[in-house]
Amino acid sequence: MKDGDNQMTNAMEGLKQRFMELSQPDADGVYRDGASKRKMRTELAMSCLKRLWNEACESVSFEVPSCGIGLAAVGSLARGQIGPSSDLDLVLIYDNHVLDDSRLNELANKLWYPLWDSGLDLDHSVRTRAQCEAVTDHDLPAAMGWLDVAPVAGDTSLIEDTADSILKRWRKAARKRLPELLDSARSRLDEFGRLQYLNQPNIKEARGGLRDSVLVAALAASWLADRPHGTYDEAVERLLDVRDCIHLAANKDTNLLLSAYQDKAAAMLGLADPTLPAGGEREAKSIDDLQTLLARIGRQIAFSLDSTASRAKHSLTHEKPRFAFFQLARPRSRGQREAPTFELVAPGVAEHEGEIVLAPDCDPTADATLALRVAVAAGEKGQPINPGTLNNLRHCPIHSNQWNQESRDLFVRLLACGPNLMRVWEEMDFADIPGRWMPEWLAVRNRPSASAAHRYTIDRHMVEVVSRLGRDDGGASSLRRTAQYDEEHYHALLLAGILHDIGKRPGVRDHAAEGARHASAILKRMGYDSDIVWWVTVLVREHLTLSDFATGKNPNDPTVGEELAGRLDHDAVMLDMLYDLTRADGSSLGATSGEAITKQYGWSKWRENLVRQMVVAARYHL
Repeated sequence: MKDGDNQMTNAMEGLKQRFMELSQPDADGVYRDGASKRKMRTELAMSCLKRLWNEACESVSFEVPSCGIGLAAVGSLARGQIGPSSDLDLVLIYDNHVLDDSRLNELANKLWYPLWDSGLDLDHSVRTRAQCEAVTDHDLPAAMGWLDVAPVAGDTSLIEDTADSILKRWRKAARKRLPELLDSARSRLDEFGRLQYLNQPNIKEARGGLRDSVLVAALAASWLADRPHGTYDEAVERLLDVRDCIHLAANKDTNLLLSAYQDKAAAMLGLADPTLPAGGEREAKSIDDLQTLLARIGRQIAFSLDSTASRAKHSLTHEKPRFAFFQLARPRSRGQREAPTFELVAPGVAEHEGEIVLAPDCDPTADATLALRVAVAAGEKGQPINPGTLNNLRHCPIHSNQWNQESRDLFVRLLACGPNLMRVWEEMDFADIPGRWMPEWLAVRNRPSASAAHRYTIDRHMVEVVSRLGRDDGGASSLRRTAQYDEEHYHALLLAGILHDIGKRPGVRDHAAEGARHASAILKRMGYDSDIVWWVTVLVREHLTLSDFATGKNPNDPTVGEELAGRLDHDAVMLDMLYDLTRADGSSLGATSGEAITKQYGWSKWRENLVRQMVVAARYHL
């Protein structure tokens, strides 16, 4: 390696060291002023890259032209959001007539090798202007990363013109292919889940993560919708703080908030409670607080994306010209828009342009059951709730001790929505509604599970269990029930599903017994029939029993079957209900820790056979 190359490598190594120096927490261990630190890291990187460009141009065997080639930053570096260990996203943009391939490769190597040799992570490419523009034409989701292009050195006019061209093409493409863009977000949701419901989330790819903030900016850049501000900006900056702390805890570029990093990241975010003694209790509480913080951030970013996407879709709808073969009414004046049409689906609830909205003249402040009617309509029709409607539902006069027959029936109908329940419950949860239906819900909301078998938070797991107990629709997520219960027993099964882990609170050793106590109190307050209250209480109390018996006791021992039957009051229907609850519970754990964990805790043919044997043993004694 030549001396010049060594000097550039040393300079880049200095950049990496300065990055870490500019990223350190304060003396008390708390990471403060994250936005200022990110700005300083960005300015430092840009300055060093300009120096790298100049030295590379001087060290090549030819004269680099001043026009027609330049170095640009994209991604987090271009957005000014670079983290302590983030990679550098760089692209060498050129006109294909200024340099031949051999000279272009020589210059590129002078740029990339010092970065590689220094240990900095690098994501690089060499593209013509036409190739940069083609990204928008061929891969719309990938094109979002090219909407932030910042000149570093060289022909800045070329880079700026390329960025302007990409933006114009984006606006044209986004209008035509908005459904494709939103489908990519839904695919990410299916793969990575929701930020607020994951015990070890990917804070970039999960719903409500940093990738969604890029999508919000991209939708705003399309001119189809305005960009949100205020609390949304605060949420994005705080999530970037979390990302920075993950980098510092892991000492590498990662967006996965693994268990090994959580207590360190929580402490750097100022979530450690100094009043608690150092050790397990303090760490457990700080991790709980971190999960709560991520849930608040994730909900805000996800809601902002939903709101922006909703406005974008409505903009496209009203941009489309409407034609009629026969003009029977007086023609509208130029620029006059048609009045919106609403299809009433329930009292105070309507469907409008594929969304559930409040009907005209509906007053949320005077209707305590309105939120339930909206949720049921969304779940049964499979349509999203309009973001503005969600905000209006916050004003409903909901009281946890004021339930009537209508609200109880609506609540059960909501729980019976099957696979649609997850989305609807999340929408309601953004508006803080479930905690107003059941204040006990707030004690488990966003709480991570201590069990290695659980991928999701406690509240998310309970909602998924209920979604698997919905009316058997033949879908992959539904479980065929072992018996066709009457309506009352089926209602009890649904209520047991949504409450079965309600007792998982800090310091509780037997969450099933604690949950039974809370379930009984909740349902009595709601006014459910005494039989339903009792059935739910027993199911919550015994929701682990079948699984525990199946893996720890001998089904051929008559005393075992008699004990299980006795726990269920020798009720054959209760045994069927407990079996269905056990299957739904085990199959919705979402274990990600390997086959051993899945075999020990999750649902499999092996476990199902063991549980069935125990059911047969108990049925003999009923």
